[in-house]
Amino acid sequence: QVQLVESGGGLVQTGGSLRLSCAASGRTGSTYPMGWFRQAPGKERQFLAAISRSGAKTYYADAIHNQARFIISRDSAKNVVYLELNRLKPEDTAVYYCNADANADADPDEVVVGGDYWGQGTQVSVSS
Repeated sequence: QVQLVESGGGLVQTGGSLRLSCAASGRTGSTYPMGWFRQAPGKERQFLAAISRSGAKTYYADAIHNQARFIISRDSAKNVVYLELNRLKPEDTAVYYCNADANADADPDEVVVGGDYWGQGTQVSVSS
């Protein structure tokens, strides 16, 4: 079982920045492939970015990669994954979810999109 707790959401103006955090806890000493999704009102949950256990490999959804406004990173020693949101736009308003794969023994550089565990979500609202 992996528990994920997100934080860092809030209300910002267009052009502002936020850094979301996701703290993972599970098997002692384990790290997991993790990622971020978001879900806007009335829309499906959207994949944003994923990062390997080592932090050396990242993968972004094409739309996110092309805009180059979001950056995923991790502090493996603390088992925390971050999502830095820059130059925010009103259309970025959504609940942002942390995601983790259960395989703590995955290759350290393996990226997983859509793992087994979800956090409770953190609201990001961008005003125009």
